[in-house]
Amino acid sequence: MKPVIFGLAGLTIAPDERAFFAESVPAGYILFGRNIDNREQLRALTDDLRALHGDDRLPILIDQEGGRVSRMKPPHWLSFPPGAAFDRLYDIAPASAIEAARINAEALALDLAEVGITVDCLPLLDVAIPGGTPAIGDRALGQEPMRVAALGRAVLDGLKRGGVLGTIKHMPGHGRAMVDSHMELPRVTASDEELEQDIAPFRALRTAEIGMTGHILFEAWDAERCATLSPTIIETVIRQRIGFDGLLLSDDLDMKALAGEVPDRAARAVAAGCDIALNCWARMDEMIGIADALPDISDASRARLDRARAAINPVHDWSHQAELLARRDALLALV
Repeated sequence: MKPVIFGLAGLTIAPDERAFFAESVPAGYILFGRNIDNREQLRALTDDLRALHGDDRLPILIDQEGGRVSRMKPPHWLSFPPGAAFDRLYDIAPASAIEAARINAEALALDLAEVGITVDCLPLLDVAIPGGTPAIGDRALGQEPMRVAALGRAVLDGLKRGGVLGTIKHMPGHGRAMVDSHMELPRVTASDEELEQDIAPFRALRTAEIGMTGHILFEAWDAERCATLSPTIIETVIRQRIGFDGLLLSDDLDMKALAGEVPDRAARAVAAGCDIALNCWARMDEMIGIADALPDISDASRARLDRARAAINPVHDWSHQAELLARRDALLALV
């Protein structure tokens, strides 16, 4: 098995992809809008991926946050609110906001479980900073670390009740970035003491099964390498200081915050301490290069992957989704 998660090009597994995936054996897959048409098609695709590997617990990921980051869209699927909706409710009714976030995440997870998706790249635990990049913006759960942690925990719990694992991101914190890491490398000049509030939500939720790095350079910790490529940050900040021992994914390797060829980026991310490299764009030449550049998954990373896989318990009854949404909407109406 290779320590990589791959994307796919289209609505079905193409013949060249099928042969390559069977030979390279990636740790899982991630889906995007180009892979999604309707419920029947999407369920057939995820069933086909599981059959290809003979693996009922195959991690199949998606970015389905709600708001502007939603790969599954109307009319076939519901719209869900962004994190800021629960942040606003928390201002007047913290307990109601936590319950609304949990219910919303469970209802969202039922949409994913119905079509065979097992992992959602949610919640964001990035503590928002005034003036930060709009790339985070209304996706964030707030500007106060313990509020972000409380709402993030509710999201993780709700997703799991709906049969889906969550992913805490973007470790060790994207909130201070002033530019979008999709387009360029953010440099954070805050001191180690100031960065304590950024890592606090991740420390509070450090027992999550899956986490994701951010392509952010923190001068106080490593003045030369962003978190995804920094052995110092991954070992001393994420693993030791935060105490996270779950499966650590890189963020998307194709983002312009990273330099060099994509296969080299994957190799550097895994060498730095990421358990899994995330390659989203399904370009066959790059995927072949990644498979050639990466070693087989390490024993430690395989153990973390197996722990995450064991926590995947898909549900098979989504008939109560409407009830959940009605309860959520009643709570959000308090704002």
